Amino acid sequence: MSASTEKGPVIAVVGPSGVGKDSLMQALVAADPKLCLMRRVVTRAPEAGGEDYDAVSEEVFAKMMQADGFALHWPAHGLLYGIPRSIDELRVEGRGVLVNLSRAVLLQAQAVFEDFIVLSVTARSEVLAQRLAQRGREGTAEVERRLARASHPLPAGLRRLYQIDNSGDLADAVIAARVAIYAAVEPVRV
Repeated sequence: MSASTEKGPVIAVVGPSGVGKDSLMQALVAADPKLCLMRRVVTRAPEAGGEDYDAVSEEVFAKMMQADGFALHWPAHGLLYGIPRSIDELRVEGRGVLVNLSRAVLLQAQAVFEDFIVLSVTARSEVLAQRLAQRGREGTAEVERRLARASHPLPAGLRRLYQIDNSGDLADAVIAARVAIYAAVEPVRV
């Protein structure tokens, strides 16, 4: 990504629970100073753990919506999620911003952000099952539901979609993701 006064891309990182989205995003930021993370605002208790997010009540979330404080917001799994408008401040000088998004909101995000890339992170089902079991946040029935949802397709119509396999070494997934990001923002000219 070249440094400029242009806004950098919004890079959606999507995939099933346990696939390693947060680990991949953190490793990408550590490997590349032209990338940064956007924290989501979520109506989830702060002690719930998992990703790094800004926890708010439903009342605070509603006030943020009324004040047009979100570039994008959506409901999922009984919670409300939002991407603050401050995402544009992070995109200065061509800087790419990684954000964990829900599959259901990808087409809306593509319409909102003029430079939008999707990294669909996958892993073999046995790897997902092992990771979900190791984190210990879900019971057996919930692990099975999450594994069943893992195969749901992404919406049709995504213009820049890249598959990243995170079944093995995280370093391999980081390399694949960086190749995809740079191919999307700096296409080879013939």
